[in-house]
Amino acid sequence: MRFSQLAIITGLAVSLSALSGCNSISPQQSHAQNASIPAKSSLNLWQVVQNDPDFSLLVEAVQAAGLSNVLAKPNANFTIFAPTNAAFNAGLQQAGFSKAALFANKPLLTKILGYHVIYGDQPLYSQDLKVGNVVMLSNDTLMVAPKGQLIDEMGRSTNIIKTDIAATNGVIHVIDHVLMPQ
Repeated sequence: MRFSQLAIITGLAVSLSALSGCNSISPQQSHAQNASIPAKSSLNLWQVVQNDPDFSLLVEAVQAAGLSNVLAKPNANFTIFAPTNAAFNAGLQQAGFSKAALFANKPLLTKILGYHVIYGDQPLYSQDLKVGNVVMLSNDTLMVAPKGQLIDEMGRSTNIIKTDIAATNGVIHVIDHVLMPQ
């Protein structure tokens, strides 16, 4: 399956429809506990992840997929669930992939990265996240569960460990596992 940037942007439009009418979740931590990222940023999402060393593997993955210009898109409204380097390394080990093998498989890498993104009329800050299913950029479904957890299509639970890292074109919520679509 081949994903182009146009297909990714088109797929974003449907991502918010599943969020209406559900209950709020409570995140575990706020971004104020991460002093390396400013609370009110003048940076776009791409610049924010590039400036945080704990997202260096995510940066490499986005570059390998050729999507850095998408995350830099001005006036976008992205919500990103960003795995830390530790989460990325654990995900590679669990999936039995080397970093080189995954990064060389651009369609799979693009699908996995798209499964970490919501696009809508506005970014979803922690108070906007609702319990229920949401269609992600990859057109796969992610379940937002109570108490700051996400359940991927493989049935794995992921914790949101930091929330509301604001950028000019969206918001980042830091997660402790890589989300995996089917």
